Amino acid sequence: YQAKMDFALKLGYAGDQIQAVLNKLGADALINDVLAELVRLGNKSESEGQSSASSTTGTLVPRGPCPKEIASPELSLEDEVVDNSDNLRPIVIDGSNVAMSHGNKEGFSCRGIQLAVDWFLEKGHKDITVFVPAWRKEQSRPDAPITDQEILRKLEKEKILVFTPSRRVQGRRVVCYDDRFIVKLAFDSDGIIVSNDNYRDLQNEKPEWKKFIEERLLMYSFVNDKFMPPDDPLGRHGPSLENFLRKRPVIPEHKKQPCPYGKKCTYGHKCKYYHPERANQPQRSVADELRISAKL
Repeated sequence: YQAKMDFALKLGYAGDQIQAVLNKLGADALINDVLAELVRLGNKSESEGQSSASSTTGTLVPRGPCPKEIASPELSLEDEVVDNSDNLRPIVIDGSNVAMSHGNKEGFSCRGIQLAVDWFLEKGHKDITVFVPAWRKEQSRPDAPITDQEILRKLEKEKILVFTPSRRVQGRRVVCYDDRFIVKLAFDSDGIIVSNDNYRDLQNEKPEWKKFIEERLLMYSFVNDKFMPPDDPLGRHGPSLENFLRKRPVIPEHKKQPCPYGKKCTYGHKCKYYHPERANQPQRSVADELRISAKL
């Protein structure tokens, strides 16, 4: 009897409730039957408490936010700020990198640039700049094919695309380094660089550029004609794509379902559910904790 009482107390049940169940089932009852009865009583008391509370407070007017706002604060916040373009970072697109990627490294596909621009416009971004070398305006050659070249003129008229300067000196083309334009504008405007290039040469030029490129580079993929940036641009422990594109994060990072075991969970870092109490703690499993304590 005492062993069953102690076991149920450790699980957090009240003493009088345990005693009532044991008196009802008898001291020889199996522990599983006792737990089942305790769970049933707990659910029954909760439903009774909710019904009595709703009947007694039916005429009261709540002074706080409505239950809908409490249940999903991230949705209300997203609805409020998603259309606020002031909170969205400027976008600087490496046009050559995007066009060659969409052209499967075989040609310069201007349609890829349009797809990337359209994706950010749909997200509400208004400050979008695309850099492309000026020699891409020239007629397409067999060794450097350019498709849908009229898109470049169209984006230039919309003041989205900017051609980096180039000229010919004694029959030789002199081209300015367009990557430096991209990184410099993104750094000065505190924006996002859209490219699959790591800009290692520019990272070595200035230490502040190195840190900026590491934290503000948005890579992407093309699936046929679909522009797809990753949902976790800085890795699984970094910000979500929505917060990465914003100056001030508005959507909570943890949308996972809370762990039903709470603090009693023994899975550690392998648990697939969200643990708010482990936000700033090393998520080690119980076995790892025992090994560390044994070594100490």
